[in-house]
Amino acid sequence: MIRAHLDKLLTVVIAGVLAGLMLAAAALPVALVFGIGFSALSTPYSELPNTLRTPPTAQRSNLYANDGTTLITSFYQEDRVDVPLHEVAPVMRQAIVAAEDVRFYQHSGVDLRGVVRAFTVNKRDGQTRQGASTLTMQYVRNVLSSDPRLTEAQRVAATEITTARKLQEMRYALALERELDKEEILTRYLNIAYFGAGAYGIAAASKRYFSRAPAELTLAQAALLAGLVRSPDSDDPINGDADSALLRRSYVLERLVESGQVPADAAAAARAEPLQLRPSETPNDCTAVPETHNDWGFFCDWFTRWWSSQAAFGATADERQRTLRRGGFSIVSSLDPAVQRATTEQVLKIYRPTNVEAVPTAVVQPGTGRVLAMSVNRNYSVRDNPVGQKNHPNTVNQLIAGGGAIEGYQGGSTFKLFTMLAALEAGLPLSTDFVAPTQLLTRFPVTGEASCDGRWCPTNASPSSMDGPRTMWSAFGRSVNTYFAWLTEKVGADRVVEMAERLGIVLRAESDARLARYGAKNWGPFTLGVAATTPLDLASAYATVAAEGTWCAPLPVVSITDAGGRPVDAAKPDCRQALDADVARAATDAARCPVGDQSMYGRCDGATAPGLRAKLGRPVAGKTGSSERYETETVVAFTPQLAVASMAANPDNPRDAVGQAVQARMVDAVGAVLAAALRDQPVRDFVPPSERTALQLTGARTGN
Repeated sequence: MIRAHLDKLLTVVIAGVLAGLMLAAAALPVALVFGIGFSALSTPYSELPNTLRTPPTAQRSNLYANDGTTLITSFYQEDRVDVPLHEVAPVMRQAIVAAEDVRFYQHSGVDLRGVVRAFTVNKRDGQTRQGASTLTMQYVRNVLSSDPRLTEAQRVAATEITTARKLQEMRYALALERELDKEEILTRYLNIAYFGAGAYGIAAASKRYFSRAPAELTLAQAALLAGLVRSPDSDDPINGDADSALLRRSYVLERLVESGQVPADAAAAARAEPLQLRPSETPNDCTAVPETHNDWGFFCDWFTRWWSSQAAFGATADERQRTLRRGGFSIVSSLDPAVQRATTEQVLKIYRPTNVEAVPTAVVQPGTGRVLAMSVNRNYSVRDNPVGQKNHPNTVNQLIAGGGAIEGYQGGSTFKLFTMLAALEAGLPLSTDFVAPTQLLTRFPVTGEASCDGRWCPTNASPSSMDGPRTMWSAFGRSVNTYFAWLTEKVGADRVVEMAERLGIVLRAESDARLARYGAKNWGPFTLGVAATTPLDLASAYATVAAEGTWCAPLPVVSITDAGGRPVDAAKPDCRQALDADVARAATDAARCPVGDQSMYGRCDGATAPGLRAKLGRPVAGKTGSSERYETETVVAFTPQLAVASMAANPDNPRDAVGQAVQARMVDAVGAVLAAALRDQPVRDFVPPSERTALQLTGARTGN
């Protein structure tokens, strides 16, 4: 035991002395070198920096479609995916050892022979021509220089050529080798080494240069990759010097023969192989989604916004994005390629990407909030547009979910749903009747065209089909403005606004948010959809009704696993009971009227989209909406399994009317999306509301 202790002591002392002599321009005081050497003995593994004991290697995160295999894109700062050693070809393991540390399996972290050899050669030549770094020491240097918690200056200090830094590497290497076996150290080294061309780690390098997995590497390929580690930037055969890369390959092959790991004839055959690269570049971020699926870019963009809002991934949005690009997550998204394809096909039938008008559309799953599709007639691209065309045909603005510069578009009569829900929750039944006049003078103060002596006085768009005795069934089916203005007075405009926000309508426009906060009691016109919203918000709100009152936050993922294969809770649906189930069922019963379906009580009388039920061939509910002067048109439809919302507007100028005629095409498109998405799903009917909620005046109820 004493002999072994003295051997370790001698190893450290000699290593410290020779390293100091080799690296210092002038000799250091002997006492200093010896002091550093002796101190290595008192550095246990437990006191190593955490980064060495648990290396913080940055790994790329991959985003897949809901099948779990179709790659949408990746996110990374460094293109790296860690792999276990058994997934690396044996010849690659041999090649990296032969190239960088032929005595790797003989030394204990510091190779005395290597130090002596380097010192002798460098002293003879008068310059540093040979290094003495073992694989373990290189691993230490790589980890310390890539620690995300270090500043740039600290990273530079971790790699500068000084005696102190070299001695520190030796101390840490000796400590690591006392605790980790050679296979673990080799695994860590292969996963952290830089191979050039943006590829960090052997898995990324194998794909970058040869488009294959590391387990499939041939002798010639392994030798080439092993040779790149010494000078990855200058020897990179894709962007650098291919001849230098081939020379290094020959060097590695020679070392493999010398060490007895590869027969000479096999090495000669590998040396004769031409440089056969099959480069492939890992996509990075949303602008790198496959060109054939450019429409996925808007979903991807929304996913990154969602990720930035999740506290599970960091304290700030910036920190959460760094986590995404370094954490090695495998993310199965909610995007359904088939539903997305059907949605995009229908959107493009309405408007082409070159149209100034856009028709953003979202598809949401009731009961989970998962978003199956997001589409709009735009190219997801940062390319320049023709002069005068701000947002078309190319844009990366979030036209479907809102955010950034996009506040949304007026939802029109689709907001009448929130008035009906507020009334039902207050205890008014679906049978609540009112003789709707052509124009109604309300108590709500307004200015402008809708003002009658300072009070809001809305009119019906088509008096002949809207005026007269109405219930919630017929008023919702025919979209009777004056009925819902009266109903808003009866239950309170503030309760209507609160209902919309409870179901996920985000008031992104500053003027809307201010009214909701300070003037909701007098915001009567809210019932007619004068506030800006988005297709995703509307689809989620109507999905709440489809799910019998269960609201779920819009969710872009099915599952998330971290680099260690552990599931992440942020992928779970975030749901709550926002409405009394019977209230939601009653609203659904009335919402069958606008789309040509029939209420469970047979009370539907008139519709704004009468052909949708017949074309779809299954129970359906929904609502159409037109804003003032037909500036925007909206269609929402839902079944128990899916909710779809589509809005037509000019994103660059929301006051530029799209016209009423587009609504009929939108109804057909929404129906076609539902038909395609539900083709293989069973026909499900809605649960009818109780007679009490449908027909009897009751007390207030709540589900939240």
